[in-house]
Amino acid sequence: MKYVGMQTQIQRNNLYSGLLLLGFPTILLVTVWCFLALLNYLGNSSGYDERGYSVNYLDSNAVNDQFLSVMPWVIGIVGIWFVIAYFTNTSMIRHATGAHSVTRKENPRIYNIVENLTMTCGMPMPQINVIDDPQLNAFASGIDEKTYTVTVTTGLMDRLNDDELAGVVGHELTHIRNRDTRLLITSIVFVGIVSTAMAVIARTLYYTFLYGGNSNRRSNSKDSKGNGGIIVVLLIGLVCAAIAYFFTLITRFAISRKREFMADAGGAELCGNPLALASALRKISDDPALGEVGREDIAQMYIIHPKSIKTGFMNAINSMFSTHPSTRRRIEILEQF
Repeated sequence: MKYVGMQTQIQRNNLYSGLLLLGFPTILLVTVWCFLALLNYLGNSSGYDERGYSVNYLDSNAVNDQFLSVMPWVIGIVGIWFVIAYFTNTSMIRHATGAHSVTRKENPRIYNIVENLTMTCGMPMPQINVIDDPQLNAFASGIDEKTYTVTVTTGLMDRLNDDELAGVVGHELTHIRNRDTRLLITSIVFVGIVSTAMAVIARTLYYTFLYGGNSNRRSNSKDSKGNGGIIVVLLIGLVCAAIAYFFTLITRFAISRKREFMADAGGAELCGNPLALASALRKISDDPALGEVGREDIAQMYIIHPKSIKTGFMNAINSMFSTHPSTRRRIEILEQF
């Protein structure tokens, strides 16, 4: 594996963060334009062909005018949403995982391990959170020195020795030093915006079918046509949102898996014992699932994906689009040191 220095990795992450900030809004705006274009195309008919089918056409000038009128609203809403989600990510993650902060007095072992490693690499002391879960996992989060956090489970602390725990903590501290956490949270926020929009459209479509389709016989044809038009618009919106969601997932996947390898290398260097980190990964891979994590955007932050213990065909498919590389491969590389 080609060696990449710490500063080079930080510069790349800053660049990728900027590209994500441009890429996700671009996907959203393209989706809005396609939505308006489809509505325009389906609403414009120039008559019927020789077989009796309606001939539709696209009025691109009208679409562009509509797009320019709604674009400031889209940018404004998404911008406000992003700012709120970006700067409240700490509380959001804590709520989603059920984590709570600990002090030196409450847990001197984990506190001293984190403090010693931060002193070794010369970085500020992050917050330390603990999840009360018997299974093994850990992750890093935060966008700046005030919010940088290392979170571990009680199972991890109970079942790893000090050297193994130091390797895991070193891995997470390297994510913070490389600014991987800032990049990941940026992608999480944008994917969340698209997925929420898709969920709202799908729910609206469901209730439109549920209540719109139960109208009594005395309802006039205008009401029926109105309901039909709403359903068509919602279906188009749902398709466009689903396509946008797919591309945001691809963009998130484009955040290289090498970040985990880099964090493994950094963790091994910090703790001074690559074999201890390899041993920790092996133990975690045997029991990484967490009962409190039901959100994929949060699950991808962990050192090993909580659902990675599942086997079978679907797991093989999911691994192709996973943000994490193979744990077996990570262990093999660490054991080569």
